[in-house]
Amino acid sequence: SNTNYSHQRTFEDIEREIANYSDVAEKIIKLAVYGKAQNRSYERLALFVDTFGPRLSGSRNLELAIQYMEHALRKDDLENVHLEPVKIPHWERGEESAVMIEPYNHTIAMLGLGGSVATPPEGITAEVLVVSSFDDLHKKAPEVHGKIIVYNQRYINYGKTVLYRLHGAVEAAKLGAKASLIRSIAPFSINSPHTGMQTYDSTVPQVPTACISIEDAELMARLFSRGTKIVVTLKMGAKTYPDADSFNTVAEITGSKYPEQVVLISGHLDSWDVGQGAMDDGGGAFISWEALSLIKDLGKHFRL
Repeated sequence: SNTNYSHQRTFEDIEREIANYSDVAEKIIKLAVYGKAQNRSYERLALFVDTFGPRLSGSRNLELAIQYMEHALRKDDLENVHLEPVKIPHWERGEESAVMIEPYNHTIAMLGLGGSVATPPEGITAEVLVVSSFDDLHKKAPEVHGKIIVYNQRYINYGKTVLYRLHGAVEAAKLGAKASLIRSIAPFSINSPHTGMQTYDSTVPQVPTACISIEDAELMARLFSRGTKIVVTLKMGAKTYPDADSFNTVAEITGSKYPEQVVLISGHLDSWDVGQGAMDDGGGAFISWEALSLIKDLGKHFRL
């Protein structure tokens, strides 16, 4: 609801209001698709990710990227461009590997998860217990102690399936597991593991955790279902450092009719260390910039 309205606004109310801006929307579309803004956000993004590459939180690359963005936003003649000091996590992956040594030697495609603790230098060698869900893990609770848990959960959608990446290590550690390997949160892969964040619980021992490719998760699930003993050696050199100094990057366009009101759009400039972060979240950040550029290009009479 809106405090300026005496009744709850319906979807139809909002739809009609939006329809009143069809002429403005048409101008934006023409400018973005056919006019001087054609391909601009894509070209800006490509230049950015090609110049700086991975921008892991706490890294030198990220700080250089932030300085670049501040300069670029000023050059675009946006208003109130500034940096806000902020502390951010600083975790580094280090060397890492996972090898199935029984029933035969096979290198597993893996990526450690953000914030994971390391293994001892010699690694962790343990028998694998494969589970298909948290319920399956709890059903097999008596077998978990001292094992490496492999989660081979079915992909439903990102929102539901990502819970295994976020909480898999904690749920396994509660039952005495030595580590957890989680099927990558994706509907398919080409032997391509996906990294991401995970969370620990201060009341539960922290165990190393990584994502593995869908193919390797399914391989171990098939072997396990046949009663084959699986042994894996996991090595992770991950390290968490004290929070690093960094900045939020801010730019504005002040409205003409409601200058005191704020509409916030944003994205994050940092990315994982194993890619360019073009979509996570370079695309989000640069679309936010492009929105300001488009408003500026349309002229002051289009500002609210």
